[in-house]
Amino acid sequence: MNPASLRPFPISVVAMGPGSQGEEAPDYLPMPKGMETFHQPRLPEGASAESVARAAVLLADFVDNAERLGFAGGAQFDLLAVDPEVREVINQSLGFGEVSAFTTAPEHWRVQESAFAGVWRVLQVGEDGRFLIDRLETGPVPAVLIDSMRRTATSGLQPPEYPAGCMNAQALVEEIRQQAAAYQPGQSAHVINLTLLPVSDADLDTLYGWLGHREVSILSRGYGNCRITSTRLHDVWWVQYFNSMDALILNSIEVVAMPDVVLASDEDFADSVERLREYLDMMAEPL
Repeated sequence: MNPASLRPFPISVVAMGPGSQGEEAPDYLPMPKGMETFHQPRLPEGASAESVARAAVLLADFVDNAERLGFAGGAQFDLLAVDPEVREVINQSLGFGEVSAFTTAPEHWRVQESAFAGVWRVLQVGEDGRFLIDRLETGPVPAVLIDSMRRTATSGLQPPEYPAGCMNAQALVEEIRQQAAAYQPGQSAHVINLTLLPVSDADLDTLYGWLGHREVSILSRGYGNCRITSTRLHDVWWVQYFNSMDALILNSIEVVAMPDVVLASDEDFADSVERLREYLDMMAEPL
């Protein structure tokens, strides 16, 4: 990924005053278009009535347990213990949501938010490609993503070398180091918006090289594409927004346990429980 920068550009000399500017509209960078909205998954096609009925019972138990424990309770349901045909019905029934993620160390995890926000599919993949864990769970975000970030990052990182051409890299590095050292779980994010700062190519190259893009990668498609990656420092993330042409339109660093753009909310979960119950009513109808 090439770092984006604010490049110098010449200011042309033009006539001023009424009528001198012509009728051509300003050329702005295209913004994301088309916000992702909820789409009720369809009932599985080709599944037997028995499999659908069994899947409905299991999903109803899961929803009951999730509602009883509450959003922060983290209800879980082991899909590996389910008959493959029933598991496939559950897979199709839950659909796909806005957020997906994977980790490359210390274990290989795959995470996919379902169409019902706050309900996640969490898989651990072995070296041979087999699923070691396959479960549903509820919560703002699966804990394995935060755990993987902290286990593959360090609590302290020495400053880098500053090559010629750096303008603000040293100040930014010290700000990041201080904020990361002082961060406590539950605090609001400290956001550094690099897009709005005077930074040179050398500044960005230095920050990318120092922090790196590490073992946790997350994609949120709620509005455009937002790519979130962990860094070498605990609780420090790259958060980058891209438009529909895959051009970087916002480049930022966030010091937080998990950026808000990834998290499901209590309100999301309450809506999901209601929608899941409506879907279960659909599953109870004769095929």
